[in-house]
Amino acid sequence: MYIVPIAWLYVALMMSVAEATNSNGTVLGAIVTFVLYGLLPVGLVLYIMGTPARKRAIRAREEQERAAYLARAQEVENPASIQTPDAGGHAATDPVAPMREEP
Repeated sequence: MYIVPIAWLYVALMMSVAEATNSNGTVLGAIVTFVLYGLLPVGLVLYIMGTPARKRAIRAREEQERAAYLARAQEVENPASIQTPDAGGHAATDPVAPMREEP
């Protein structure tokens, strides 16, 4: 999976070395070449490729926290404590009371 990014970094490194050793090239130009042609694109591609793994990790952590919450709630004698705050069966109300109008 990582063979393509490693190969791309190698090519970018060789481009940088060629620019640094060229008679018209500079070391600063070689550094800029390596960063702009090597590090930034590879970093972006690896970040995008890692998105599904990050989502799976977040989902697994949330499931683990939910299971721990339900296990703690079942230790309590009151069965109503395992319900989520929105599962009370009451209608949702407006958080701001309406203004009272004078006749």
